[in-house]
Amino acid sequence: MHPLLVHFPIGLLCVALVLELIDWKRKSAGLRDATGILTWIGAISAVTAVAFGLMLANAEESSGTNLEIHRWAGIATMTLAVLATIALRAPNRTWYRSLLFVTVFGVSLAGHYGAMLTHGDDYLTSVLPSSDPIEPSGTDEPDFILTNNGALNPQQIQELNVEVRTILAHNCYSCHSETKTKGDLRLDSKDAIMKGGEDGVVVIPNHPDKSEMIRRISLPKGHKEAMPTKGKRLTEREINVLKFWIEKGALWPDGKEKSIYRVAALEPRMPVLPPASGDLVKPVDRLVNAYFQKNKIAWQNVVNDRIYIRRVYLDIIGLIPSPEKVDAFVADSNPDKREKLAMELLNRNDDYAQHWMSFWNDALRNDYSGTGYITGGRFDITKWLYTSLQVNKPYNWFVKELISPDKQSEGFIKGIKWRGTINSSQRTEMQAAQNVSQVFLGLNLKCASCHDSFISDWKLADSYAFANIFADTLLEINRCDKPTGKIAGTKMLFPELGEISVDASTEKRLRQLADFLVQPKDGRLYRTVVNRIWAQLMGRGIVEPVDMMDNVPWSEDLLDWMASDFVANGYDMKKLIYTIVTSKTYQLPSSSVKEASDIMATDYKFTGMVRRRLTAEQFSDAISAAFNPMYADSAVVYNLLPDGLKSKLPFARAGFVKNDPFLTSLGRPNRETVSTSRTSQANLLQALELTNGNKFTEALKEGSKQWHAKYPTSDSLVTGLYRQALGRAPVPKEIAAARKILGAKPSEESIQDLVWAIALIPEFQLIY
Repeated sequence: MHPLLVHFPIGLLCVALVLELIDWKRKSAGLRDATGILTWIGAISAVTAVAFGLMLANAEESSGTNLEIHRWAGIATMTLAVLATIALRAPNRTWYRSLLFVTVFGVSLAGHYGAMLTHGDDYLTSVLPSSDPIEPSGTDEPDFILTNNGALNPQQIQELNVEVRTILAHNCYSCHSETKTKGDLRLDSKDAIMKGGEDGVVVIPNHPDKSEMIRRISLPKGHKEAMPTKGKRLTEREINVLKFWIEKGALWPDGKEKSIYRVAALEPRMPVLPPASGDLVKPVDRLVNAYFQKNKIAWQNVVNDRIYIRRVYLDIIGLIPSPEKVDAFVADSNPDKREKLAMELLNRNDDYAQHWMSFWNDALRNDYSGTGYITGGRFDITKWLYTSLQVNKPYNWFVKELISPDKQSEGFIKGIKWRGTINSSQRTEMQAAQNVSQVFLGLNLKCASCHDSFISDWKLADSYAFANIFADTLLEINRCDKPTGKIAGTKMLFPELGEISVDASTEKRLRQLADFLVQPKDGRLYRTVVNRIWAQLMGRGIVEPVDMMDNVPWSEDLLDWMASDFVANGYDMKKLIYTIVTSKTYQLPSSSVKEASDIMATDYKFTGMVRRRLTAEQFSDAISAAFNPMYADSAVVYNLLPDGLKSKLPFARAGFVKNDPFLTSLGRPNRETVSTSRTSQANLLQALELTNGNKFTEALKEGSKQWHAKYPTSDSLVTGLYRQALGRAPVPKEIAAARKILGAKPSEESIQDLVWAIALIPEFQLIY
């Protein structure tokens, strides 16, 4: 149903409903006839609106959630309208009245979403008296743009041009660029803008009043010629900037264009450390202290020993501490016991590798089954990855062996050979380019693998030139899956790191690429991994999202110092983790966010670790350690792992079993695409799996038998469960609640209920 056609059936059906409600009281034959006629016309109009709406939607290439809701609401209410006309013949009009009421509601809903498509999500609020946008104050926008009456100097021309192109990029490029050119009009270069489109020129220098661009963007919302046609309109300031630009002659600077997107520095930087203050002597804390002072944030007291030991156990080895370990740690009076604990855990090489396998499996698309493995179009790197983590391979060698691989590590850049016909942007060479850039450099080439990117300066030619490094023969550039007849050369994404030999063999090109990327002067490589590890341990990266390293960090000095220190310490991942987990910053109380989107907010303020949910593997292993193994030993993929690992596993750890519905529901990805972070928000699928899932239920049922035999009384059972699961004894309230669940004599069923309750409380499910 199209929004421009929806108002007619809404009006008719609403009038019909009003007349019917009046007739309900008066019993008037005339009113009934009028209601019937209006209902018939309304139903026919609804059918017509749906038919035309589908045609228009396809013609306009519309898409999105609003369109889908609009479409299906329209189809549903069209059906209801037809049923209402049929119900007119029934002697009892109750069905007719009910259907008519639901139809009016439905067609109104469809109309609402239709209006959102044509006039934007704010089409209602924008016309309210309080809807005038308030421009933020204290911005970095060059105010001279709207006030300067004289000639502009070169710097002012450059700044004006950047702002103009930013406005066009955010509002116009989706329809008027090289990728999509509606009306034969492009607005992504000076020549294209001055050329105009099929309806003529759109910019007349020095004459904004005669320029079609200004007329179109100034038209009221809803006008058939108004631009943009969809989404939010330009603000008054944006329109004034474009007017000013045209008034000054539509100036375009000579030489290389300045980027409209932020581009992070490539080279490393070692900032000067702020002075120590009190107990803030470690570099991380001194840098965070400078940030806190700048943002007027007060330091809080560090967490207690019980919280710290559980936090650091889960973060370093992915397991919960035993109650005996917790008791001993709490009783220890040594002032440096936290540093010693962190070092002890990091030296548990196999436990460390077993935990961090899941993180790197996600990032490197390594799994034990799934797309490509059966057909021989995909190869695992499990043995190589486990050994690399177990021996703490320096990160520069870790990267080199993935990019210039041997047989054990080649699965990463070989990608997935998809079955059947695939898009050009998903051929294995392009997958390698996308994955290397995302995982190691924190940048997105996926958009630029199909067309020039809308979110960065990366071009289609850049992606193909980088993909050619991995290719046996040079690739023809395909734009939106259509061949262009152009062949890209070979080039690094950052040419200042080195030049790849186009005539060299693939093996030699990969060796060159690996050598160039891991140079100490490639600050981006090391900032990216430092940011990823910080995000894993602190719940939020210094830069977010972690795959968009050109975004502004909340502390540039902290990120740069940690990256430089990482290089100075021999690319040692364990030293990096130790630096973080022994800082006072890591030991601060955790904080929570009201909405998941708050993590990504540009005005985010760091106050400490963000409280997060256990990963699928951590939760499963916690259940296994505290109550009963979730997986049988036979579920572990021993055939893919190094020899002798079986004796080193405390139980069948979830990180080494094939993915299943239980792990999927708790957030483990399918690893057919790179996944460098997991959401920490609970969801409906997870709730259903933990309340009704067979895997979890069977594990609790089997464990209940053992606990029932081991603990004959309720109190001893409750104490044992709490100590094993939470590392502490239950408080009186918890004992009383547990007694109600267990009854006078614990049964296997009641034990199962109690364990289920303990496993679902925040103290068990979250890292505080």
